[in-house]
Amino acid sequence: MLCSLANNVDKPVLDKINALEKDLGKTFLAYKCHSVNTTMLTDAELKKVQEIEKELGVSLIAVEN
Repeated sequence: MLCSLANNVDKPVLDKINALEKDLGKTFLAYKCHSVNTTMLTDAELKKVQEIEKELGVSLIAVEN
């Protein structure tokens, strides 16, 4: 399972989150989770991925097509 920021939240959901934020005086980030099948990498592939992750400042996960 992989979770990421929910960037397509519809208005009713956003309204409920906004009301909760107002009620509690806190800011919330909304996440949605997705089922994914990860795939294995060779040591050489992993090294390349880690170099790119470091360069870009992101985390990458290899998944099946």
